[in-house]
Amino acid sequence: MATVGRTTRGAPVVPAPPALLALALLTTALLAVGCAAPPADTPAAPGRAGTPVRFAEPLPPPAEPGVAPPLTGTPPGRIVAVGAVPEGIVADGPTRRVAVGVRQPDRLVLLDADTAAVVGRVPLPGVLRHLQLAAPGGPVLVPSESANGLLRVALPGGQVGPEVATGPMAHDATGTAAGTVFVANEAGGSVSVVRGDAVVRELTDVTQPAGLAPVGDRVGLIDVRENTLTVYDAATGDGIRELPAGDGPTHLVADRHGRMIATDTRGGHLIVFDPAGTPAEIGRVDLPGEPYGIAYDPVRDRVWVTASGANLLVGYDMTTPTPREVARIPTVRQPNTVAVDPDTGRLFVTGTADGVVQVVDGP
Repeated sequence: MATVGRTTRGAPVVPAPPALLALALLTTALLAVGCAAPPADTPAAPGRAGTPVRFAEPLPPPAEPGVAPPLTGTPPGRIVAVGAVPEGIVADGPTRRVAVGVRQPDRLVLLDADTAAVVGRVPLPGVLRHLQLAAPGGPVLVPSESANGLLRVALPGGQVGPEVATGPMAHDATGTAAGTVFVANEAGGSVSVVRGDAVVRELTDVTQPAGLAPVGDRVGLIDVRENTLTVYDAATGDGIRELPAGDGPTHLVADRHGRMIATDTRGGHLIVFDPAGTPAEIGRVDLPGEPYGIAYDPVRDRVWVTASGANLLVGYDMTTPTPREVARIPTVRQPNTVAVDPDTGRLFVTGTADGVVQVVDGP
């Protein structure tokens, strides 16, 4: 995540200065993104009860994936070359497609989920870093960081729908059961609420929004500058509660039990939240190696997390609110993102350093 200036909650979105925005867009093309220090005169932000307060110290920079060391052995599974800097990957069961974002040029590469063969390359108008499926069968939600908008790409063929302009550095997007899409504009300090091809609301109660995930009638959002999880009403966009989410959270998924699971990249934790009623943290485990990419297998009730600085993929059973480790798999270098095929349990890991995807059967 690139560092951006802070906005005052409830106020109109104030874009980053042109020079800073240009720097932010440039950094997305790098393997490990550096973060500048936040401004010293940090404006006021609301407390968890809605009362404006002022931070005593400048907010820390956002957490980034760890810089992975060279490989010491050959990782298991099949290695597929896809293109430069792959990051952002999803696997869809009904269409048997895996979509992964690459750069130079910016494209969405489509793989056959059963053979791992490249079956399509879809040109994109800009850089992406994270992908989600709107629903089983697609489309793929493609937030473009450099094009500042949202695309929907149909599966299995890769047809691209109209672009919806959202905000500066559209970083992550998630769809609700009702079809509404929430888009985190990381450099804009806002979240765009999209219905159809129109933005119907802008949420400005955030500083640097990143990971998103829906659970029933609620949506969770990670703020990588405030290190918080905010739970919203999915229908109205109204905020319900803001919670601490570790020392440097980045991404978020939901499980079949109605829980939200966040990677605390800087703190080295996996944190579990119950977003129902009065949202609360209900479990956590230690995970060294800068946990970053995360995917959930609803069939086997497992969450998979990449230890980005350790070339490692760790699997957890989610039967209880406290994740229980069940597997460790060596990965390709710089495993920034992961996807799981719900039909087979097969895992797809991006080797961001070497332009590859690792395909390995889950235990």
